[in-house]
Amino acid sequence: MIMLKKSIFASSLLAVTAATLMNAAPGAYAANEVSITIDAKKAGPVINKNIYGQFAEHLGTGVYEGMWVGPESPIPNTKGWRNDVIGALKNMHVPLVRWPGGCFADEYHWRDGIGARDKRPVKMNTNWGNVEENNAVGTHEFFDLVDLLGADAYVNGNLGSGTPQEMAEWVEYLTGDGKSSLAELRRKNGRDKPFKVAFFGIGNEAWGCGGNMTVQHYTSLYNQYASFLKAPKDYMPQFIASGGHDDDTTWTDHLTKHIHEQWNMRFDGISFHYYTVPTGVWEKKGLALGFPEEQWISTLKNTLRMDSLIKNNVAKMDKNDPKKKIAFNVDEWGTWYDVEPGTNPGFLYQQNSLRDALVAALNFNIFHAHAERVRMTNIAQMVNVLQAMILTEKDKMLLTPTYHAFEMYVPFQNATSLPLTIKNNRKYSLGATSIPSISASAARALDGKLYLSLVNTDPNQAVDITIDVAGEKVAGLKGRVLTANAMDAHNTFADPQAVTPVAFNALASGGKVSVKVPAKSVVVVAAE
Repeated sequence: MIMLKKSIFASSLLAVTAATLMNAAPGAYAANEVSITIDAKKAGPVINKNIYGQFAEHLGTGVYEGMWVGPESPIPNTKGWRNDVIGALKNMHVPLVRWPGGCFADEYHWRDGIGARDKRPVKMNTNWGNVEENNAVGTHEFFDLVDLLGADAYVNGNLGSGTPQEMAEWVEYLTGDGKSSLAELRRKNGRDKPFKVAFFGIGNEAWGCGGNMTVQHYTSLYNQYASFLKAPKDYMPQFIASGGHDDDTTWTDHLTKHIHEQWNMRFDGISFHYYTVPTGVWEKKGLALGFPEEQWISTLKNTLRMDSLIKNNVAKMDKNDPKKKIAFNVDEWGTWYDVEPGTNPGFLYQQNSLRDALVAALNFNIFHAHAERVRMTNIAQMVNVLQAMILTEKDKMLLTPTYHAFEMYVPFQNATSLPLTIKNNRKYSLGATSIPSISASAARALDGKLYLSLVNTDPNQAVDITIDVAGEKVAGLKGRVLTANAMDAHNTFADPQAVTPVAFNALASGGKVSVKVPAKSVVVVAAE
């Protein structure tokens, strides 16, 4: 657990925030203000903790340098993993980590990453920068990481350049509890008991970097590979099929019709990938910092597409899998900008601003709304890559606004969703583009409290909201808000706490709570 100091971040803003946010005066707002009603007595689906999953691919400095420094490093570490990074990740209660890719997974051969590290083969990471991959982080090191975090493991197998035998032998190496040669090899390498693998992915992006396959071809391969993936009952992973991306529902439809569960074969979920690109053009995505308001609203509008993308895929699943056995797992999502100038374009390093925190929170609220099917997601990625939680520079570390959004939403892990309605929701408009000003989600957390999240997408105007909790007496709301003066406000190594959450409180009057949610902000509060 790390201690996060309160910053003097934008002191003028905090002075205004204290005056306008705290203890909002009852009856101070117009009759047509936004109103939210929460039904505290009607329980919805549980919000699976794995919706807050993370992703650590062998890409740039996302694993090496960013997290793994090796046991001999002068940077304080445990079993080679940076203590500062581990402490920060534990503070945000990381529930699940996906590894080793991504595109890297379908060129990864697991035997290269076991045994003495100084004897492991050096390969080239042809997907990401064509740099040397020394395989210092392999199976045992990855499970050291998830053990240190107290997280579950999501291992992605190599279907693209591997074989059914190679994948089956990795599953046996991981999970075998008998005296087979593979289980004994694992013990020789330092792990007596089997590894607990929560999820095992059979390939990644088979439509693209995982093999450029048709869905028909991949489905046949899934049926073949999965037939040979066997594990003891107590160590059997959930198996995830490589699904579609963006607007394409073909993969979801075909997989749910044609993957056949038989014998020991499992089919537990479909993966789906969607990245938020400000311009919608991959060749010129847009800047992470210094962007105009046009790219603020386009980014948020594009990320809100996640709702319709999930709805369209779930409609196919509901038709083909009415018992809802199969999960829809968004195991790659987040913002993707042009890389930072002066950095290796293959390392996908980008700065992380307040805009990214809003993107994260908007997606959380969408995932909560679809919790019945969306049971796991993995933001891309954990450290130094794309929409990262943490940025490092040698022995320095900082927490990004996205990190703070994840940490603020921790109470929603395994919480029971509660239905809410939003009336008179304002529109935030710029030119011909409009999006809802307010996004919200409510849930009953494991601590018994009712939690509410609010996102104000408007970068210019605060929004007055009246909150009515039906079926429960509420004295007020208490929590935190994340906001800043600038749309691209971000943390740097010179000022690592420029954007951090601050206190947010409001008292009830007449059974309702009135709050003023500041422009461009994320709020998470508990009912008192």
